[in-house]
Amino acid sequence: MATNDLLIDVQKITRDFPLGQETIKVLKGIDLKIYKGEYVALMGPSGSGKSTFMNLLGCLDTPTSGEYYLNGKDVSNMTDDELAEIRNKEIGFVFQTFNLLPRTTALDNVALPMIYAGKNKEERRQRAEEVLQEVGLGDRMDHHPNQLSGGQRQRVAVARALVNKPSIILADEPTGNLDSKTSVEIMNLFNTIHSQGNTVILVTHEEDIAENAHRIIRLRDGLIESDTKIK
Repeated sequence: MATNDLLIDVQKITRDFPLGQETIKVLKGIDLKIYKGEYVALMGPSGSGKSTFMNLLGCLDTPTSGEYYLNGKDVSNMTDDELAEIRNKEIGFVFQTFNLLPRTTALDNVALPMIYAGKNKEERRQRAEEVLQEVGLGDRMDHHPNQLSGGQRQRVAVARALVNKPSIILADEPTGNLDSKTSVEIMNLFNTIHSQGNTVILVTHEEDIAENAHRIIRLRDGLIESDTKIK
């Protein structure tokens, strides 16, 4: 792939956490390149550093040392405000626990990131309706989360992740709270999203979920153990 298709470029990233008198070294110098349109699964046992690494990729945290370029921008030394802006523009998050506002309709939950992006009300409504249609919830826009099944709630979360047309969809254990039938439906939705040209990074500990991706990166003890293209 051409260099201008490089989306994520991580160089010698470390992340340390102080614990009393000690320092816990969680990430120990990671190098990684991810290109636009890739579908990547990030795997690793508990304590491997995958959640810490995901937080860095998602600009929820900054590295202790090393460099992280996202879409050509060096985000490794940005301020909290700058990181918040990058998160809102560039990254769509999908979490295991859905993270929806309980007293807010599906439509308003999906429209929320666009408020921070400064879009007007009409624009927000139109785009939120569009993505809810895309994820198969056109008839559930005015429902609150407690009126939706787990799978439908995760679809709302996916729609919210897509709404600002981000560079990356970052999904952390997106099927962790779902039964196996619903998990298959949600993974089919991610496969569709990827086939439409989106870059998807999936954090999971389940092999069958990871097999939906085209590349599996395994972390162990704060380093990349293997990086395998599977499709």
